[in-house]
Amino acid sequence: MAGMRALGRTIALLAALSGAAIAVCGTATAAPARVRPAHPVPAAIPHDGVWQPPQHADWMWELGQPLVTSNSLLMGTGVTAYNGDRAPRDNPVIYDIDAIQNSAATVAALHRRGDHVICYIEVGTAGNYYTAAQEGIRTTYYAQLMAAGDLGRKLPGYAERFININAPSAVSIIKSMIARQCARKGFDAVETDLDETFDNNEGPTGFTITKAGEEAYLTTLARYMHSLGLGWIAKNLDDTGRTSFVRRMEPLAQGIVSEQCNQYQTCWLLRPFLAAHKWIGNAEYAPQTAARFCLRDNPAGINGVLFNANLDGGRKPCR
Repeated sequence: MAGMRALGRTIALLAALSGAAIAVCGTATAAPARVRPAHPVPAAIPHDGVWQPPQHADWMWELGQPLVTSNSLLMGTGVTAYNGDRAPRDNPVIYDIDAIQNSAATVAALHRRGDHVICYIEVGTAGNYYTAAQEGIRTTYYAQLMAAGDLGRKLPGYAERFININAPSAVSIIKSMIARQCARKGFDAVETDLDETFDNNEGPTGFTITKAGEEAYLTTLARYMHSLGLGWIAKNLDDTGRTSFVRRMEPLAQGIVSEQCNQYQTCWLLRPFLAAHKWIGNAEYAPQTAARFCLRDNPAGINGVLFNANLDGGRKPCR
């Protein structure tokens, strides 16, 4: 459900280099969307009372299992950074953890340490990973989306299906997940994975999802998060190779998580976030090494970390 999106990254790189629209060879004609978004997308929205991560802040991304605050490997503490910084100076102060696997008690424990906590969810695909009991609801989010007819084709490489983000029913279900799993548990912000599925960027969805539709969807979600006192941490907007998309979404977001922007040479697309002095968390994986990308991330103001692809503990931060 998380980790590297190598297919999407490869497609994005080709699109960025060629200037062509992103497409997947052999894709069948997409079915018409059931409902087209009708919400205008503002250039910016007020963020009063919403946590804004400092531009330079160490972070830990742990999605492979529930976070255990007494486990230094899962917490990413006690390591030496590429630039020579040592604990506690380079210990994480931001934790990005799974919304379902982690409890309100875990979030509260991190807050007692003085840390901030990001709630990881997927807003463009859904997988049948959890029971209703694990989600604390009567019917799983996946089952709700399936019953509403809002799930399309499978996401390549994952046991997930694309969500019809144009459908009001899908928006309502995702909002309910944000409220229950993120706001109610006391998280500070929400990371929205698979928030760039327009134009088949991550593979053929089975729906007609346009850039304008994606922008309207993310604007609606950002407004809702902010109304709940939650920040929005965007995800992999640079995957698309579309500078206009990144520029359009940046004013709405408090920060962004990018994967492999050095490996696939898309870090330049994050310039709107850098210009606004916003937090950027960059995750790189093998075969990249800290020596290869930290020399670029550190002076750029990007919080680069070498993670294992399973995101199940351990980190090698740039600073």
